Amino acid sequence: MFSRDSTKLELLLFDSPDGEPAHTLALDRARNRSYHYWHVFVPDLRPGQLYAYRAYGPHAPERGLHFDPQKVLLDPYGRAICAPPGWSRAAATAAGDNATSAHKSVVAPAGGYDWEGDHPLARPFAETVVYEMHVAGFTKHPSSGVAPERRGTFMGLVEKIPYLQELGITAVELMPVFCFDPQGAPPGRVNYWGYSPLSCFAPHPAYASRPEPLAVLDEFRDMVKALHKAGLEVILDVVFNHTAEGDHRGPTLCYRGLANDVYYHLEGDRRHYSNYSGAGNTLNANQPIVRRLIRDSLRYWVEEMHVDGFRFDLASILARDERGRAMDNPPILWDLESDPALARTKLIAEAWDAAGLYQVGCFVGESWKEWNGRFRDDVRRFVRGDAGTVGLLATRLLGSPDLFGHEEREPEQSVHFVTCHDGFTLNDLVSYDRKHNEANGEENRDGCNENFSWNCGQEGPTDDPAIEALRNRQVKTLLALNLIAIGMPMLLMGDEVRRTQHGNNNAYCLDDETSWLDWSLLERHADVHRFVKQLIAVRLAARPERGLSLNQLLRESRITWHGVRIGAPDWSETSHSLAASVHPYRGDVVFHVMINAWWQELEFELPAPPPGSRSGWRRWVDTALPAPDDAHPLGEGPPVEAPSYRLTPRSLAALVASTEGDRTTE
Repeated sequence: MFSRDSTKLELLLFDSPDGEPAHTLALDRARNRSYHYWHVFVPDLRPGQLYAYRAYGPHAPERGLHFDPQKVLLDPYGRAICAPPGWSRAAATAAGDNATSAHKSVVAPAGGYDWEGDHPLARPFAETVVYEMHVAGFTKHPSSGVAPERRGTFMGLVEKIPYLQELGITAVELMPVFCFDPQGAPPGRVNYWGYSPLSCFAPHPAYASRPEPLAVLDEFRDMVKALHKAGLEVILDVVFNHTAEGDHRGPTLCYRGLANDVYYHLEGDRRHYSNYSGAGNTLNANQPIVRRLIRDSLRYWVEEMHVDGFRFDLASILARDERGRAMDNPPILWDLESDPALARTKLIAEAWDAAGLYQVGCFVGESWKEWNGRFRDDVRRFVRGDAGTVGLLATRLLGSPDLFGHEEREPEQSVHFVTCHDGFTLNDLVSYDRKHNEANGEENRDGCNENFSWNCGQEGPTDDPAIEALRNRQVKTLLALNLIAIGMPMLLMGDEVRRTQHGNNNAYCLDDETSWLDWSLLERHADVHRFVKQLIAVRLAARPERGLSLNQLLRESRITWHGVRIGAPDWSETSHSLAASVHPYRGDVVFHVMINAWWQELEFELPAPPPGSRSGWRRWVDTALPAPDDAHPLGEGPPVEAPSYRLTPRSLAALVASTEGDRTTE
């Protein structure tokens, strides 16, 4: 246990989660301390033993020290955590002993799990489609069909693996599964999303279907093994930018009571925390002790839990030095990139933080992939009908070379998405002009005010068939743009069936039907579900060329831009339409894509089918047509023989033509 300034440490052993310590072992400074590390061997302890610590030392806020021996502390490296029935964040904050109401660490077995030959899949980025999901929200709704005791758990997710396979995605990105504090939310609400970590090692015990403290370890592994058998990778959304201990008024749970001045960024007065995370505190990620903690955590999840990758929440905080300044070569980022144990692991950065450091396109490292927030915003604005967005759309569809083209990196450096957990769902993006977060208890002040959304003529649900048809077109158009763009696409849980949060764009504290996936939507919006399946299948069947950088791919492919007239793209501020003919590198299928974000029908001239075409143009996608004509398997759509194509307002169409033999590039 690292605790540089502590004068005494006690190991507490508990017989029950809500009892007083059954045994207290006082560590001897001479025998049980080496340099800044306390250590003790206790014979005959068994897996399942509950334990915690008390740390004695100076309470000197002016020095950044907050020792309080009345507070029970978790083991920062504990592999499992047990929450007592009466867990109280308030008791961990107020003066006084909190032994009976504090979380406890749990001794975990060393090895012994039968992986049956399982290992991380290491799927190429070029063949990856990510599905961002909340473990509990995926199956917690009664309509999920999952047994009540398994709803909202890792085992509940396992029951729904066939659905994920049928959809066609290749990786699940799980919102935080590190043990978190559900009480870190406004009064009467819960921290549902989980961005309030108590531990970097222990999985969240509430995601287990069985109550035993160690059940969650095997159930997490069972889930990973089952997903791998189905060909699906597991990516964890990890939070190394802050902890559940909050600001200077927050509870003492672990790090604050052991080495507050080491684990956290502190302001000049040493009493307050630098808040680059927007959550009250900021982990000091480039401090050597914290660097080691982060690296050891990720190695554990890869080596012992077989995780395939990580998405780093507010990853730009990891680029700040101990004074909060952005670094050219942050040690922690290079630690992770150069660690042999992580060499085949997917590392994805949310390349910004809550204090204004925005690093999309310039995140440090040679292998990190980046959430492309510019793609989200520019695609939304174009589809909404904003002026001056045609050129931006073209750039985003090409993998954002303006952001990533300065490096000879792979096209999948851009992880593009239209929606994610943070913001509107796709259905709400086309159904609401403004956020409706009143249920959060913060008077609608929370959440982003600018969503680049459009309600299509009426705020919220509607019985108007014309508005509903328009919304369905908008949804399919946004999905199509996301799934045809160069890069690595990510979809949000439930967007494939138009899941709604009723206009709430920050449902972090609502563990109810607002946030859960309503499985009855699968029947109600079967056409959207089928549409997504068709597009994913074509994307993966295309097998994008590996080994080329984005710049090489764009040079080797042949892309010709058009407007409603062939060879005459309109890049003006007033333009709302675009077309492109795309001859993929080494491909034998040519695509012609047309997009109309105007409120009137447009007639697009068609180019002649490419030389060597066997059957001329065939329709692949038209987001204005009802299913099954909205999307066909590649090459199986009806022929298009006219010299032009009439495109419905607010829609997208794509044609394909097969070619024979080789062709030259230009």
